[in-house]
Amino acid sequence: MDSNFRQTVLRAVDSAFDRQTDFLKQLCRFSSVRGHEQSIQLYLADALRSRGYETDVWEINEQDLADLPGFSPVLEPYAQALNVVGKSISRSRKGRSLILNGHVDVVPTGPLSMWCNPPFEPYIEEDWLYGRGAGDMKAGLSCNFFALEALASLGFQPAADCYLQFVVEEECTGNGALACLQRGYTADAALIPEPFGEALVIAQIGVLWLQVRLNGIPSHIAHASAGVNAIEAALPLISALRELETRWNDAARRPTEFEGVDHPLNLNIGRIEGGDWASSVPAWSTFDVRMAVYPGDDIDTAERELRQCIASAADRSEYLRQNPPEVICHGFRAEGYSLGRDCSKAATNAIELLSAMHQIVNGSPMARTPITATTDARYFGLYAGMPALVYGPVAERIHGYDERVLLDSVRRVTQSIALFIAAWCELEPLERA
Repeated sequence: MDSNFRQTVLRAVDSAFDRQTDFLKQLCRFSSVRGHEQSIQLYLADALRSRGYETDVWEINEQDLADLPGFSPVLEPYAQALNVVGKSISRSRKGRSLILNGHVDVVPTGPLSMWCNPPFEPYIEEDWLYGRGAGDMKAGLSCNFFALEALASLGFQPAADCYLQFVVEEECTGNGALACLQRGYTADAALIPEPFGEALVIAQIGVLWLQVRLNGIPSHIAHASAGVNAIEAALPLISALRELETRWNDAARRPTEFEGVDHPLNLNIGRIEGGDWASSVPAWSTFDVRMAVYPGDDIDTAERELRQCIASAADRSEYLRQNPPEVICHGFRAEGYSLGRDCSKAATNAIELLSAMHQIVNGSPMARTPITATTDARYFGLYAGMPALVYGPVAERIHGYDERVLLDSVRRVTQSIALFIAAWCELEPLERA
């Protein structure tokens, strides 16, 4: 691929960028929180079919996944949890195959009063596109889609099988990506344009979710001593988990990838509820725990330590010793993943190639960074033996209010991905309808 053709690819992305922006805005109009992804998935399936992709749409069945490495348990059975894959099948297969992965699910909006505008009515202001999911990660979906569009506009398609994956469940289990593996989708590498500032993610933490349920003894508040407050009973358990968080973040156990990161393992009490009436001693409470682990940490050992921490704190209460909390593992049961530990030829080549394409587009070296979040990269890297490149646009306030993505960054990432596809997969004449 000579320099003239590279410039032609960059111009092709530029020429279609208004359409890409409109496409991204349309994606952001879908309120695709967990359980409500069907509409956006059907929209994407139609978009793929209209462009001649062989399209695979199926409903995730948790029973198909339950015995696979990386499965995360769910509380409620899946209903209409759809995955969508567009297949660009090569005739020559002279290049290396590729998965372009991204998730359509978004987290809840939080209080609407904190948003300047309704979160599912996207708008542009000073080169930023605002809306829930704009950054995490519908911009990345548009990058994957329009990188291939740019090549198609020049009359080319990948000279190796390339799979455009639109998955659900990334924000709570990752089972959508696992379902793609279970269905047989593998390749020589995967690329996931999550919004981490045009840097290559070299390592990511793992995540465990637990739910802690406590029972108290109800009574009228006039006779408070006759009851046991289940909400207040949760407080020492949370304090004990904070102490465990401090121990786990000790510098002595910090792996090399995270040496420059302050406090990489973050505990979050993400949700708490309990009680039924302001003048009744609450008879129940529930709180949800998110805790991080390092790449290489054994997930079973981490869960046992968390459970033991809760049990030990409960044992210091006479009431909880006799009425121990119930701890349920559901949602994320995700191992950490380090691309930097992958010494394979495929990983080395993929990283070098993406770095080179980034340099061409940006005129500066590609940064490499660890992140204190998790992505679906672990499925490809840990369970399918393929390097998983996480590289996406600049975004701000993801999971917060007034989430936004920088459009010029979306353009650059689309260009880098288009060049990467052309070099990694090589190209052949387009033959889709």
